[in-house]
Amino acid sequence: MAKKFPGRVSRRAFVAGTAAAIGAPALAQDINGSSTVEMENDISETTRRNISSFRALHWQPYFSNLNNGAVLVDTRSRALHFWSEDQSVYKLYPTSVPMTEELTRRGRTSIVRKVVGPEWRPTPSMLERNPDWPSYVGPGPDNPLGTHALYLSWTYYRIHGTHDTRKIGRRSSNGCIGLYNEHIQELFGLTNVGTQVLLI
Repeated sequence: MAKKFPGRVSRRAFVAGTAAAIGAPALAQDINGSSTVEMENDISETTRRNISSFRALHWQPYFSNLNNGAVLVDTRSRALHFWSEDQSVYKLYPTSVPMTEELTRRGRTSIVRKVVGPEWRPTPSMLERNPDWPSYVGPGPDNPLGTHALYLSWTYYRIHGTHDTRKIGRRSSNGCIGLYNEHIQELFGLTNVGTQVLLI
């Protein structure tokens, strides 16, 4: 029989509660003192996951119009925003973003091609960094581009899905913007060739 702490909880409840607290992710305070930034343990390192800026935005500060729809990728908050041309549809998706500032490209571009079941070929710089990678991966569950890809006017840059859901919300890509497969499938249906894209 568990011995009771006087006027408090049983020893068993205390031990269980302590174990749960140790196993739970730690919350760090942001610069304003609110606990909105979660610290998680990744396979290789502790990864800071910023969820403090994951909020709805208005399109007007970023685009002069919504001709053919608009996509805003906020690499800091790791979020993708979409507005339809007639403003009847607004979507907000969590994303993965490039691992480093050197791999991050910002500015205005557009969707130039849409592919269901994309093929993947690593760029020359990717193969230089990772010589053991395959030179080609066809469509399917091993493809890093997931089920759908939106090709941008910048060479090698895409908004695409991923089968590795651990990457979403993290700095984990080699330059592209990654979404859950169900989200890229939805965005794929909402966008067109010519949809304007801004990465900030």
